Amino acid sequence: MSRLRVRRAPLIQAEIRVPGDKSISHRAVILASLSNGTCVLRGFLPGADCLSTVNAMRAMGIRIEQPESTTLIIHGNHRRLTAPADVIDCGNSGTTMRLLAGVVAGQDFRSILTGDDSLTARPMGRIIKPLMQMGATIVSQGVKEGAPLVVGGRSPLQPITYSLPMASAQVKGCVLLAGLFAEGATSVIEPGQSRDHTERLLEYFLVPVERVVTEESGQRQIRLTVQGGAMPESRDFQIPGDMSGAAFWLAAAAAQPGSHLLIKDVGLNDTRTGILAVLLRMGARVREIIENIDQMERVGAVEIVGDHLRGTVVEGAEIPNVIDEIPILAVLGALAEGETIIRDAAELRVKETDRLAAVATNLRAMGVPVDERPDGLIITGGQPLKGAKLKSFGDHRIAMAFTIAGLFAKGETTIEDTDCILTSYPGFEETLLEVLKSSTSGAEATKVISSLKN
Repeated sequence: MSRLRVRRAPLIQAEIRVPGDKSISHRAVILASLSNGTCVLRGFLPGADCLSTVNAMRAMGIRIEQPESTTLIIHGNHRRLTAPADVIDCGNSGTTMRLLAGVVAGQDFRSILTGDDSLTARPMGRIIKPLMQMGATIVSQGVKEGAPLVVGGRSPLQPITYSLPMASAQVKGCVLLAGLFAEGATSVIEPGQSRDHTERLLEYFLVPVERVVTEESGQRQIRLTVQGGAMPESRDFQIPGDMSGAAFWLAAAAAQPGSHLLIKDVGLNDTRTGILAVLLRMGARVREIIENIDQMERVGAVEIVGDHLRGTVVEGAEIPNVIDEIPILAVLGALAEGETIIRDAAELRVKETDRLAAVATNLRAMGVPVDERPDGLIITGGQPLKGAKLKSFGDHRIAMAFTIAGLFAKGETTIEDTDCILTSYPGFEETLLEVLKSSTSGAEATKVISSLKN
């Protein structure tokens, strides 16, 4: 088991880049695999989760080369997949399982999707329901409609119009991908805006997506429609840096008055930059610099200058846009003056771990008063953090968020079981050292962070 030990950090003065976007990496691999030719993906995130998607497509007959860790050459096979010789192991990746379920539902062979203990405990009923409406045969062999999922598939699927019970990029993506294998038009209706990478990438690979926005009685709905039979056109793609990965460094700089951080070549998709709005409300100085919009995804730089932060409220329609950033925003709440309130985030109870409970447990261990609610947290900030021995709970975002918390604590903070960080941010420790070395000497930086493996 690995662990990280951190101590209070110096003022941050740094310029960095972050690894490729995790959400985009998953989707680009799938669409390139379904395309009609060879695609080169650069900036791919070589974390364990995204590699689960790569290996799943390989298991279904797609030839994928990886000449460098962040470059993939994918030989699309005109939407034709072959039956896997064994179960498809999605590892710890809920994105892999939910998106692939939509793809394999439209095949004429049987598939079994499974994963590790954490993934098999996560709910899959939200994708089972629409796929069964489309005619696929799906049987849950797990607990509470969890994995393993046995997908019988049907070719072609029946088109449907499906109203999502909540804004969910993964469920939306699952149904839209299944719609490519349906006989007619498949529509998804969202009750609010979730991440829109699936529809943007479909359009980048020249699959038309009709988008209609309506508003009734103050309720905004987004209707997305794809036509069955559409063939993704092979195109090369540069994956931008991951805003969710950048969030940890943005938070570290935001909470230190006078700190200055520039993150370059990061994705600035409007459905992913909610954290910047929260940081502004809390008192940080933030600037976006858009540099490239050629590939359907805005890319640029984010500059942040730290200041004295104040508590805020994160709730409602904002939650889907910051769902992955809630752990680090909770840490910022502890560092800010006053109360930070997080509501409408019950979805965090069924992530890699119960993230609300994990955040509350670790903040309390650092001396922070926290009121845990069914759908959120009330955090009383402004008190000095104290170093503590903390659990990651096997969750990469908990591990990284509390590594950052340790940079502000008195004494040493130890985060146990940090191998999970590799699922989404290989090189996290190296980036932390880079940030610290830009702000102080190399010798001093290594005093702030150390890692142990046993």
